[in-house]
Amino acid sequence: MSLATPAISFAEELAETAAGDAGTVVIAGTKVAEASKAAVSQGSLSARSAQSEVSDEFVRNFTAPTADFSQIIQMAPAMYSYSPNGPGLGDTKTFFRGFADGDYSILFDGIPFQDTNSPSHHSWAFFPAPFLGGAVIDRSPGSAATIGPANFGGSINLLSRNLEQQKRITATGSTGSWNTTLVGVEYESGQFGQDGASNLLFNAHEMKSDGYQTLNKQQRDAFSAKYQYAFSADTVLTLFGSYITVHANTPNIKGATRSDIAKFGDNYLLSSDPTKANFYGYNFYHVNTDFEYAGLTSNLDNGWKLDDKAYTYYYHNQQNYPGTTVPTSTANNTANNSGTDKLNGYRTYGNILRLSQESAMGILRTGLWSEIADTNRYQIPSNPLTWVDSVLPNFHETFKTTLLQPFVEYEFNLGSNLKITPGLKYSSYKQDLTQFADNGKTVGSLNGAASVGHVANYHAVLPSIDVHYMLQPNWSAYAQFATGDEIPPSNVFDVKNANVTVLPSAIKSKTFQIGTVWKSDQFTLDVDAYHIKFDNAYSSTTDTAGDTSFFANGSSVTQGIEAESTIMLGRGFDLYVNGTYGSAKYSSSGQWVQNAPKRHRNTGTELQARRPERRLVYQACGQDV
Repeated sequence: MSLATPAISFAEELAETAAGDAGTVVIAGTKVAEASKAAVSQGSLSARSAQSEVSDEFVRNFTAPTADFSQIIQMAPAMYSYSPNGPGLGDTKTFFRGFADGDYSILFDGIPFQDTNSPSHHSWAFFPAPFLGGAVIDRSPGSAATIGPANFGGSINLLSRNLEQQKRITATGSTGSWNTTLVGVEYESGQFGQDGASNLLFNAHEMKSDGYQTLNKQQRDAFSAKYQYAFSADTVLTLFGSYITVHANTPNIKGATRSDIAKFGDNYLLSSDPTKANFYGYNFYHVNTDFEYAGLTSNLDNGWKLDDKAYTYYYHNQQNYPGTTVPTSTANNTANNSGTDKLNGYRTYGNILRLSQESAMGILRTGLWSEIADTNRYQIPSNPLTWVDSVLPNFHETFKTTLLQPFVEYEFNLGSNLKITPGLKYSSYKQDLTQFADNGKTVGSLNGAASVGHVANYHAVLPSIDVHYMLQPNWSAYAQFATGDEIPPSNVFDVKNANVTVLPSAIKSKTFQIGTVWKSDQFTLDVDAYHIKFDNAYSSTTDTAGDTSFFANGSSVTQGIEAESTIMLGRGFDLYVNGTYGSAKYSSSGQWVQNAPKRHRNTGTELQARRPERRLVYQACGQDV
């Protein structure tokens, strides 16, 4: 046996632990249930909260090649998103038990990534489907060991592609509706080098599309590579790197007016007439991103295990869009500068250290997530005919964000089938902001100063406890209490002269859940019930002296039942179904929370066609390729 085989398996095991102990489904310690093999999404028998594992097979065989991560994660219960321009052809937001994007964390191989001005995400910018090997979705704040900047609503851990033992080259060509094309190539080295200790996977693709919406054109060029080296059967180094560039004519508006849709059709968005404000030539994005990490996993002595990841990622979103009128000349003045030159850019550096120690008594898990991000953001009035900017911006700010999350939990073994895991996590966030004088749209003239600085600190103590019980080798149950938090956005200081006397606090959530997971050769079944009480975002008031104070808006309650199941129908057909029934209402008024669905159902079969494109794939395998 080569060195790489057991070591890679150990690395994958640690990645699953980082996602919340979502392990491989095993019955009686050896046999994987047939229905589990076929499931596109399912819970884990070892899960200690409401989780769904979306399989690599679903990503490879049942999503469009153009898809991004939003189309992958919406397969699970309580997930909802839509792509108005087509799958993967725009920046898509996902709602999670009614929580909007920014109310939950998204991670890649256990590493959180998010915008720095608020913990939101951009589906078109980082991880398209060719980069992904599935996802683990935790519909709760998770345990103390579940890190993230906004575990307020839950967390989604996207997984990188699994490495394979055999050499392979795959070329992909895809064509579909709206003049959509994708060409790509993927190389899997298989195990190579001394004792097969090395393995390399890289892929590259280019996607182009006119989009479903008129003139909302898209182009995505993307590359990723993953390399693993096994120093021994116990120690593995993993390197990952990716780069994406997106060019798009997506406008700043979220959709056409009802009158335009009635006149021009339901796919109307942009015009080819340069005398109109929605002319496609005045609306464009250029987004560049990269994401890299180096991870080291090792089995140490006396039951200790190490998992450490150092990472960096970059986001540079240059956007230009017009106002409601088109300039009459190229003169650079207030009347003609009706457009906006917009930048959101940041570079993030971080490290995630995890240590665990297993003994007869149980498992200790502890560690520290640390991160620093540097951000530059502005919006400047500009002339859409020339894109010459005004002297003063609508706003301009730079800031540094520092995050620290130490955690500790202990999983007590109370017999062979019962485990209880209490834990504690401490979240610390610091923002050092510099805001520059502007034209009055945000902070104003700052009384003649060029800029003003602020320091904001947010802290939260987040306890959790869960109970896990194996009723039978193929049947488990759990109960959980967990707390989550979410920091305020950086625009807290976006008030006249940036005078803020009372800062908001981090908002928190308290989640109570019970659930059960069943596996057999005929079907899988996961059912959970949840009750979440959470704070709403803060509002502000400004007094006669111009000082702004923030105050809490009260709380809301989200509760309901979720279930998913894969049923083996026979003759190569499998049926997957999921459903959610619940409510999300404000505590004081009883009114529904915005964007919260009352019920949600999703059904499908393993052999159902899920994409309207013709796909051509050439694959060459073997050591002689």
